[in-house]
Amino acid sequence: MEINEFQGQRITAGHAEYDTARAVWNGAIDRHPRLIARCSGTADVVAAVRFAREHDLEIAVRGGGHGVAGSAVCDDGIVIDLSAKRAVRVDPARRTAQVQGGALWGDVDQQTQAHGLATTGGIVGHTGVAGLTLGGGIGWLMRKHGLTIDNLLAAEMVTAEGSVVHASADEHPDLFWALRGGGGNFGVVTSFRFALHPVGPTVVAGPVFWAAEDAAEVLRFYRDFAADAPDELGNIVKLCTVPPLPVIPEDLHWRPAIAVGSCYAGGIEEGERAVEALRGFGSPLIDLIAPKPYVAHQCALDDTVPHGWHYYWKSTNLAGLSDDVISVIADHAYRANSPRTYAAMFHFEGAVARVPNDATAYAGRDAVPHNIIIHGAWLPEQADEIGAAETEWARGFLRALEPHRAESVYVNFLSADEGPGRIREAYGPGVYDRLVDIKTKYDPDNVFHHNQNIRPRSG
Repeated sequence: MEINEFQGQRITAGHAEYDTARAVWNGAIDRHPRLIARCSGTADVVAAVRFAREHDLEIAVRGGGHGVAGSAVCDDGIVIDLSAKRAVRVDPARRTAQVQGGALWGDVDQQTQAHGLATTGGIVGHTGVAGLTLGGGIGWLMRKHGLTIDNLLAAEMVTAEGSVVHASADEHPDLFWALRGGGGNFGVVTSFRFALHPVGPTVVAGPVFWAAEDAAEVLRFYRDFAADAPDELGNIVKLCTVPPLPVIPEDLHWRPAIAVGSCYAGGIEEGERAVEALRGFGSPLIDLIAPKPYVAHQCALDDTVPHGWHYYWKSTNLAGLSDDVISVIADHAYRANSPRTYAAMFHFEGAVARVPNDATAYAGRDAVPHNIIIHGAWLPEQADEIGAAETEWARGFLRALEPHRAESVYVNFLSADEGPGRIREAYGPGVYDRLVDIKTKYDPDNVFHHNQNIRPRSG
């Protein structure tokens, strides 16, 4: 299929790279696009969008291809593929980074940390910058420096008409507001400009693991520990099995456990004091907190969620960690069949909560202390044996948490089967209605609907 003025790579069925190019992080997604247009620059994106409109083709947009819902690929349509565009340009004097739309967070961390700088990014190095940013962007640094969108200064986007626009506080401010949390609903974002902050290059970071039978006790301790934590301390709790990583003794591999991971965005001595009580609690199986390179910490989980495994997620924001909530979590987390499955909790508050709720399209900032993701994971060859059970486990876990949910949910954690109601819930009525208005302005025909879709009024 020929695309006028397209200089990138065109990949169709029968091409040697077709199966690799259509594969996304979630191996449970198996779709067959008619054409994959691997773009070499913004002009190629313009040409691909116009070609798709002229030929009435479904459009999927691929940045990092990491979304669990698999919206980066479609059947019998065109994939506008930015994965070849991963450049990161850092301006250390201005503390900014210009990042292309196909970049991964590992690319950003590597380049920014060369100057002792960072911005809030994903907790897995092979997460795509575009998808994570457009949905909000949570990570280790968010309590100190806000969500990824709170550090977004500007973006370049190709519209549904094939025009190039720049969005910032001064240009298309309505679009800039919507891009900060509204997902990929408005166009193809080809580059981002982020604010950076002094971080590292060495940070106090790592997890402490306790036995699974101690989970409720650890969660009760963590509830008080997190409430008093300084903004510099980011924490993530995982109810999981101990991963078979080289730094962990083999006799602990795959053992059911609870872990509290930490990353202190400040000085080493202050960081060691901040995690002292955590390290001293109970009888840990292993303590891996230590001064280490921030880049190493950011990619420490990469091998625990590799490309190609099958994944299914459920998620909700939690109003708090009451004893009842803790009981539900401790009771359900270890009922899964796959040792690769886990539940994880993210601690918000701090800088996240200090941004006004209407400043961006990310809702519920001031009312959400914690988010939980219920993460089913199994090997491709286990799809028939374990996949259905893990999916039902995740759904049942969420049902058990229903009485304890806060309003809103993180849109990036929604699976493909959530439905319009959950998407509305992610934003709340005021934010959602405003997003609908902006969607109607920039994409009235709902060209970009392979996402957690916000329908325009005309569509």
